[in-house]
Amino acid sequence: MKEIDHELISIIRDQLGHARQVLVITHQRPDGDAIGSLLAVGLALRTAGKDVQMVIKDGLPENFRFLEGSELIITEPVRDYDQVIVVDSAEIERTNTELDHIIADLNIDHHKTNTYFARVNLVSNAAVATSEILADYLPELGYPITKPIADALLTGIVTDTIGFRTTNVNSRVLRLVASLMDLGGNLPEVYYKTVVEQTFASALYWGAGLAKIKMEDGLVWTTLSLSERRSAGYPSRDDADLIKVLSAIEAAIIAVILTEQTEGYVKISWRLCGSAETGLDVSDIAKKFGGGGHKAAAGADVKGNLSDVLKKVIAVTKASMSFVNEPVNGVR
Repeated sequence: MKEIDHELISIIRDQLGHARQVLVITHQRPDGDAIGSLLAVGLALRTAGKDVQMVIKDGLPENFRFLEGSELIITEPVRDYDQVIVVDSAEIERTNTELDHIIADLNIDHHKTNTYFARVNLVSNAAVATSEILADYLPELGYPITKPIADALLTGIVTDTIGFRTTNVNSRVLRLVASLMDLGGNLPEVYYKTVVEQTFASALYWGAGLAKIKMEDGLVWTTLSLSERRSAGYPSRDDADLIKVLSAIEAAIIAVILTEQTEGYVKISWRLCGSAETGLDVSDIAKKFGGGGHKAAAGADVKGNLSDVLKKVIAVTKASMSFVNEPVNGVR
C-alpha cells in the first residue's frame, strides 16, 4: 500500500484528538482482520488516554482469545460515546448493530466494495488487509505500535492472506510483517493460533461438511447446516475456516461454502483457489447476492432455504466461470 495521504492524516489526527469516548465496531461473524483491526485501533486509543469501547455483537471467537486486550471486547456498548469508528466493514449494515443506520465518524477498510459510509473514510483496496492500512497509518497518526498492537495487526494480515497464500501478497507486505516482528509481534504464535490450530468441535464440524463435498468443472462446494453445527458443538456462526481446506483442493478454481444461519438466512463464502491468474473476481459473484468482498475472497448473506439457495449459488457461480478454460482430466 504505502501511499500515505498526508491531508487525510491531518484530518483524522484532528478528529481523534477531539474524541474522548470512542466506540470501535466491526462486521458480524468477525474474522481475524476484523478482530485484529478492532484491537489495534482500540488499544492504540486506550494507550493515548481515550475511553474506548470495542464491540463485536457476535462476541469474540475462542481462537482469538490469545491476543492481549481481547478480554476488553464486549458485545454491546455499556456507556456513552462521542465518536464511532468502523473497521474492516464494507458497509455499516454489516456490523449488524443498532448503529447500522447512523453515519459513522471514521471508516477504515480495504474492501473493494466499500460504500464510503462515514464522515471520514480511510479506504484502500490495494491493501491485503485493513490491518496493513493500520500498520502504515497508526505511527503517522502519532500512535506507537506496541507488542499487543503488533500481534493484532499480524493476526489481520496472516488471516486475510490465508497464511500469505493470496496472490496480492508481495515483498512490501512481507517487509511490513518483519517490521511488526521487530516491534515485538510473535508471528509463529499468531500463525499457529489463527491458521493451523483447530478445536475438536471445529474438526467435527469440518467432518460434516467434507462428507458432502462436491466438485464439477473447477467448482468445489459443500454446505453446513444448523443441525450439524449443533451436533458438533461448534459455538460460532461461521464455517470454522473449512473454506481454506476447500480452496486448497487440486484443480479447483472456485470454492464455495454455504452455512445455514438462524432466522432463515444462509451465509455464502467464495474463495479463488490456487495461485494461477484466471481473470475471475469472486466479489462480482457475491454482489449478485447482495454481498461483496475482494477479488479472491467474498461473501453474502441470503434469506432462504439452504437447498434452494445452494441451487442458485451453484448456477450463478458456474455461469460466472464460463469463460475460464474447463479442466481437462482434472488439470486446468
